[in-house]
Amino acid sequence: MAAPFACELLAISASTGYPNCADKDSDASVQIARHLLRQLAVDDVSSLPGQTLGSRLERAVAIHLKTELPALAPHRPWAVFGTPGKTLISDFQQYQHLAKVKYLIDSDESGVLRSELGTDYLISPDVTVGLLVQSAYPFLHAAISCKWTIRSDRVQNIRHEGIILTRHRRGRQPHIVTVTAEPLPTRLAAIARGTGEVDAVYHIALKELEKAVAALDNSEQHSVLAELMDQGRLRDYDELAGTLALF
Repeated sequence: MAAPFACELLAISASTGYPNCADKDSDASVQIARHLLRQLAVDDVSSLPGQTLGSRLERAVAIHLKTELPALAPHRPWAVFGTPGKTLISDFQQYQHLAKVKYLIDSDESGVLRSELGTDYLISPDVTVGLLVQSAYPFLHAAISCKWTIRSDRVQNIRHEGIILTRHRRGRQPHIVTVTAEPLPTRLAAIARGTGEVDAVYHIALKELEKAVAALDNSEQHSVLAELMDQGRLRDYDELAGTLALF
């Protein structure tokens, strides 16, 4: 089942005439996206740019999880943050020490600490899921990167966040996942494959994507999608809340 907000975000781009999740320069991307939209009976035209769609995806995921997680696991003290209330990882228990590091860097008038250590570790995940434990800081349970589509620069951003969250934690690692509407399996593989910077990639319309790729005469896209799903690296968005509530 597609994400409850999928049909609100997916549309035909007013500027290109193609689905707003497709790469107009890729025939395979356009064909898959068109088939996906037909299955969802989406024919609305939208003039929203990709950056706005990314922000709306963040907001939709945050709103959905705020409702779904307490319903699935009411005994857990959930705290979900997303657009427009993004939070730094230093606001969470496992990473609170990074705020102290930043203070020392900012206080160093020589600039040596900033030059040697940098500040790229103070990241703000698109959506964060915290647990309000008996501490001044909530526990970071999940960090969710929301990318409307997958491009090389976005892959690097996702990997960078995953590395920071893994290397700088003091305590249990949070779930690190990505949510996307990207239709092309080879693009999805760019982040779903790899050395574990993310736990899994969740697609907002995976079942529809499966059917769209099956209808495409492209063996590479078929095999890549099958690989990602067989490995559990690509999952249906419908599974996300249940996974976060269970573990």
